[in-house]
Amino acid sequence: MGSQRTPREGWVEEGLRVLAESGVDAVRVETLAKNRGVTKGGFYGYFADRDALLQSMLDAWERESVDEVLEQVKRAGGDARAQALGAGELTFSNDRLLPIDLAIRSWARRDGTVAARLARVDRRRMDVLRATMSTFCDDPLEVEARSLMAFCVAIGEHFLATEHGDLTRAEVIGRAAELLLGPGPMRPDLPQ
Repeated sequence: MGSQRTPREGWVEEGLRVLAESGVDAVRVETLAKNRGVTKGGFYGYFADRDALLQSMLDAWERESVDEVLEQVKRAGGDARAQALGAGELTFSNDRLLPIDLAIRSWARRDGTVAARLARVDRRRMDVLRATMSTFCDDPLEVEARSLMAFCVAIGEHFLATEHGDLTRAEVIGRAAELLLGPGPMRPDLPQ
């Protein structure tokens, strides 16, 4: 093992990577240290225990997948529709964030604390959709229904293995977005 010191963020990042690839049960101090080529002793300089690491991983996920995403779409500008599409693109079409998000959803099915965190994150995401729908719809029930359907499409399409005949998945998802959010450009220019 190396004698280098792994920064706190390195442990969190490796934990998120392992979570996304193998699930929460695979997130073990020994495994993370081995993957990083360091001893596990440095871990305890940053975290009291594995649970503290898991909490830090959830904090990092929420910050990156909500706070930073919303900052990026705000900087990119555009109307509420463009911002909602941008947030969805950055979150659910992102090779980094999507696997973490899906792993956390799986983890939340058996951990009430994680389920509460996921509910808070999803509530914030739904608020973005509600704000978007409210720009062209006055009926509170329709706003909520459209927001729910849009969110279900964003998450659920990753679990579907269906084909669409002569249509591509992108065409079908694009049309679903138009039906739910109204016509317009599919996404704003987002900083990479």
